[in-house]
Amino acid sequence: MRPRLVSVAAAALAVVGLTATEGAARADALLVTGAGATFPYPLYAKWFSEYNNLRPEYRFNYQPIGSGGGIKQLIARTVDFGATDAPMSDEELRRAPSIVHLPLVAGAVAVVYNDVPDGLRLDAETLAAIFMGAITRWDDPRLVALNPGLALPAQPIVVVHRSDGSGTTRVLSDYLSKVSPSWRAAIGTGKSVRWPVGVGMKGNEGVTSAVKSIPCAIGYVELAYARQSRLPVAALRNRSGAFVRPSLEAVGQAATAVELPADLRVSLTDAPAWGAYPISAFTYLLVEREQTRADRGEALVSFLWWALHDGQKLAAPLDYVPLPAAVVTQVEAAVRRITVGGRTLLARPL
Repeated sequence: MRPRLVSVAAAALAVVGLTATEGAARADALLVTGAGATFPYPLYAKWFSEYNNLRPEYRFNYQPIGSGGGIKQLIARTVDFGATDAPMSDEELRRAPSIVHLPLVAGAVAVVYNDVPDGLRLDAETLAAIFMGAITRWDDPRLVALNPGLALPAQPIVVVHRSDGSGTTRVLSDYLSKVSPSWRAAIGTGKSVRWPVGVGMKGNEGVTSAVKSIPCAIGYVELAYARQSRLPVAALRNRSGAFVRPSLEAVGQAATAVELPADLRVSLTDAPAWGAYPISAFTYLLVEREQTRADRGEALVSFLWWALHDGQKLAAPLDYVPLPAAVVTQVEAAVRRITVGGRTLLARPL
């Protein structure tokens, strides 16, 4: 049976507790458009609503179409900003060298499942084997060995994955490529990969809805979607050998365990900290370093400064991790380098 899908806007508004009316802005406000990742959309919906309450002269219209689509639209300059959970590749940046990566929060890609008792534990090879179709039943001996005492059903596993170009897929496949030689050799890393098995769905909300409605399904979504849908999440064995569930603390350990390079592009997967959740990621807003319109550039810089400071307080209630202080300092410096006509758009508090 085809699963019933909820709209991404409705899903995000439900997560943040907004109604469509409350999310609206005044008609004469300056419109700033963006597109990209569904991973951070629950938080972005809250941020844009809160910021519009503070600055009603600005209205942000963000379309959660997936990281790949957001990057394409920004490169084509059909939007003012993009968003992605995975940094742009060197090849993508060669096509658009002036794009700046700005991490705004960190989050987790949770492995969610249905019709299996809570408490599931997986390691890198079993997770890779499930998504590659090498483990096809919940009562496979390898899963039983990892989960003593858990009543795993004698049922086939139904894999649910993303069908669109997805930063969430990029983060998951980056992790599996690091820790599973079989995955690295057969599938590799990308926003879109050649899935050997499974049902493809669009967006985090599509995967969430499908896993929830398909018996014995397994998939991967951003933690906020898992929490809001009340789907159980698997504990994954991290590099230190500990089984860790996605949580704010576990993602925070991953975020503080890495050093950001000058361009701020970094992977948090398979972090070395003892309690780190292994499929963690920064989520990035992408902007042109040289803005073409002063009014929209000023609106973007003003919002970014607010998001880096007051907006961080809204992250944890929606299952995202605020940036470590050292990262905030680096992102502030990047925001201050955004210009229009060679003139710096100085970020400042409200």
